[in-house]
Amino acid sequence: MNSPVQRPRRVWLGWLCGALLAGAVAQAPAAPAEPVRLAVIEGLSGSFANAGDAVARNLVWAVERVNQRGGVQLPGGARQLELVRMDSKGNTEEALSLLRGALDQHIAFVMQGNSSATAAALVDALNKHNEREPGRRALFLNYSAVDPALTNDKCSFWHFRFDAHADMRLAALTDVLRDDTRVKKVYLIGQDYSFGQYVVKKAHEMIQAKRPDIEIVGEELHPMGRVKDFLPYATKIRASGAQAVLTGNWGNDLTFLVKAVKELGLGVKFYTFYGNALGVPAALGDAGVGSVLAVAEWHPNAGGKASDAFYASFRQRFPEPRDDYVHARMQAMVEMLVAAMEKARSTDPVAVARALEGMRFDAQHLGGFHAGVMRAADHQFLQPLYVSVMQRAGTPGVRFDSEGSGYGFRTVRRFDIAEPAHGCRMVRPE
Repeated sequence: MNSPVQRPRRVWLGWLCGALLAGAVAQAPAAPAEPVRLAVIEGLSGSFANAGDAVARNLVWAVERVNQRGGVQLPGGARQLELVRMDSKGNTEEALSLLRGALDQHIAFVMQGNSSATAAALVDALNKHNEREPGRRALFLNYSAVDPALTNDKCSFWHFRFDAHADMRLAALTDVLRDDTRVKKVYLIGQDYSFGQYVVKKAHEMIQAKRPDIEIVGEELHPMGRVKDFLPYATKIRASGAQAVLTGNWGNDLTFLVKAVKELGLGVKFYTFYGNALGVPAALGDAGVGSVLAVAEWHPNAGGKASDAFYASFRQRFPEPRDDYVHARMQAMVEMLVAAMEKARSTDPVAVARALEGMRFDAQHLGGFHAGVMRAADHQFLQPLYVSVMQRAGTPGVRFDSEGSGYGFRTVRRFDIAEPAHGCRMVRPE
């Protein structure tokens, strides 16, 4: 039997152990909050791996920049972003399988862009999934798929596009082409899928409307990602007598095309969507000076201290010349997603989507050199566009070269934010 003295002593020891344990628990570091995962479904291998790798670098950098300043600020505490890379190998069926895998992992934000056909399939699949499983909804953030249908008759509450669509890009390119009175014959060529077909068709319409004196001397579609030798196409361009080629080609389909044209020594102008990188300047060399034009939301020689600092920071992070391809729109996409989560005080896809609608981007975290607005009616991001032309680095307006090639791009014309008409009839969740 315990003595009267032992009982209070045991009680005191128990109290002391409990207090020490409680103190240890209080002082133990809290478990880090789960990161907000962003899945990028893209062709990181295969025919268009160069374009997929460029996307991945841009998104890695955007995520790093957010995390370096503390992550996403939410009521439960700051959360880091985590980029989950998924290689579709440039195949739409593979992309759909990866989307299902991302949704099974409860990833609520999915990104893709290097193929409008794949984007359309992902939008359709996500529409069905979000209706069937409202507890596991997700948003699709599109950085490059520019088929206008995605924000017109195929628009979706779950899809947001951060690139200018094909009509907007073509309007800028053909405005510059209209003013080039020396061009009388144009050859149109594109990849044989929805986007490439659309660009050829719409470019024909716009050129004829703006410059009816221009003769369209060729309209060509080629297999996407399967042509290694473009000399037969370059030979057709030469035979047509074209003075300019307009193309929406991207990735190796563009690089191989311009290489073939150079091999034949053709003195044609290229009006392109994506001719300012991925090997094109180096492939053309002096033959591209004054002859290759590209349209984009920004380019390294756009001008201004903030723009220069932004570009210099990217090049410091990715110093290899082959990695030199930065997109302001991809940085804007990640920054706006973070701002929408913080505004909604949540990572719930519906709340984040509603916060994104109508959101203005003033490039606070990019130094203030880029701006835009996410139109609520169709989820199309509206931003300025630049048409630029290839020149030797060091000439007026060309402070930076592209990919260490010795050639860069100078602004020909800047187009302010425009609001093109749309045909979206969006169905929003209850």
